[in-house]
Amino acid sequence: MKKYLFFLFYLIAFFGQAQIKTTDYFTISGEVNSPVTISIPDLKKWKEVAIGDLTITNHLGAKRSESKGLKGILLKDILKTVEMKADNPKIMSEFYFIFIASDGYKVVYSWNELFNTTIGDSVYLITEKNGKTISEMDDSILVVSTKDFKTGRRNLKGLITIEIKRAG
Repeated sequence: MKKYLFFLFYLIAFFGQAQIKTTDYFTISGEVNSPVTISIPDLKKWKEVAIGDLTITNHLGAKRSESKGLKGILLKDILKTVEMKADNPKIMSEFYFIFIASDGYKVVYSWNELFNTTIGDSVYLITEKNGKTISEMDDSILVVSTKDFKTGRRNLKGLITIEIKRAG
């Protein structure tokens, strides 16, 4: 009986996982003067940097996986190229970004978090992982925040949209 329960548990765990649909482009829309679509070939416009290795942890801090030899582009470098609907710099503090994955998973960053703290210097769009390029990765387009304490919380696979919103 225990064998059958274990097998049933295994099947539920294996097939119950949401499959991440990889993406080869994402859009930036919302409070912008003109929506932008960025494809994988477009990413060559931005500087790629070596990030190193990263351990992905769950909400309790337990290790889930490890990524080796990461390379990526700072997300704020990409976001700087998008014109936001802001009449003056004071209202920039009211903006936030919703990163949405192909499976509906969402991650939120504030404008100040990305552009006014050290977190912004550690949020990357991953271009290489474990020796595979972004086109070869099975979780692209991948976004990670390397300085988070629980790195899995904002580990977003299959980026499809970044919505820029304004609070208030």
